[in-house]
Amino acid sequence: MAERSLAGQVRFDIAAGGTPTPRRILQGIVLIGAMLLAACTRVVPPAQQPAPPPKTQQPDVTQGLPTDTERHRIALLVPMSGTNAGVGRSLANATTMALLDTKTERLRVTTYDTGRNPAEAARKAVAEGNKLILGPLTADEVRAVAPIARAANIPVLSYSNDESVAGNGVYLLGYSPEQSVSRVVRFARARGLSDFAALVPRGVYGERAGKAFLSEVKAAGGTVVAMETFDRSANSVQSAVQRLSASSSYDALLIADVGRIALQAAPLVRTAGAKDARILGTELWATESGLSASTALRGAWYAGVSDGLYRTLATKYRSSYGTAPYRLASLGYDSVLLTVRIAQDWKPGSAFPAARLRDAEGFAGIDGAFRFGRDGIAERALEVQQVGASGSTVVDAAPKGFGR
Repeated sequence: MAERSLAGQVRFDIAAGGTPTPRRILQGIVLIGAMLLAACTRVVPPAQQPAPPPKTQQPDVTQGLPTDTERHRIALLVPMSGTNAGVGRSLANATTMALLDTKTERLRVTTYDTGRNPAEAARKAVAEGNKLILGPLTADEVRAVAPIARAANIPVLSYSNDESVAGNGVYLLGYSPEQSVSRVVRFARARGLSDFAALVPRGVYGERAGKAFLSEVKAAGGTVVAMETFDRSANSVQSAVQRLSASSSYDALLIADVGRIALQAAPLVRTAGAKDARILGTELWATESGLSASTALRGAWYAGVSDGLYRTLATKYRSSYGTAPYRLASLGYDSVLLTVRIAQDWKPGSAFPAARLRDAEGFAGIDGAFRFGRDGIAERALEVQQVGASGSTVVDAAPKGFGR
């Protein structure tokens, strides 16, 4: 467990090597922060434990619990040890950045390590009086944490995207492959493409992407002519492309995997005869910087969250911590923005107003607009990008928000 001590004035300029960035580059994050309450951020230490009562007295079961009548106690449950420690540190650092940027005085965030025992981390967070849990990261961690949080009437705002753990007090901030597939398929269909094929990896992600592909093509009035699965070996990808080319022709091909696989598969697709087919991708492509190096991927479309503010956040992160963040760091930042917004009308010491999470107008963040449905899954406003020779450019912008 680690308390973030943010006492004192902090200047947090987004700059490379510490050089102040022009005001217009900072405008995105400043606009988000402007919607929130502003004041210096500081963390008040836990109350001192009273002396033990005389043995003749009944022990006070509340002694030792932190108390804070002016601030909301928020638990951040992320892996600070183990195989996902790097991701956990990025999330924790990003939440600190958000606290500093918003200058809120209303939140007190304590970090609990889920790397070894997520259930124990949750029990400690509950025992110490936290009213909201940010995290954990993985679906398995959510399964361990959720029953403990639910029994204490504490909502869980997780960074997972596994829809099987959503609902009943658990809200998911993670990026949904189903939403990404839907966005890019409908964009392609609106531009006249009608015969769709797909390459999907074996495993949970591929199953989810493949199911969404079949459903969305049908809903958009297109035709699925073929879909092939593969594992992530070179021979398997090549065999899947060969089976695809032998079975039918298509004018749009979804490669529902990471950018590295797209870079491997696209040249094979072109040499197999699909020279003019439009290649489509998912949100997983957003973390691949080498897409533009492949001539076979020029003109490809993929859907994901907006990257403009994230690039600014990443520059700021590198300046502060000396390393690049994991892409999921924006989820940590946005979870704090959301909490700060709700905290404006939330009385310290009372239960978190979970109904506010289902605001139909949604929330704004580094990753753009999002809102939670009754299923607890974040619906996101996604953009479509096109791969070019010098990088990717937005060809269909994400909606700015959700109207009632």
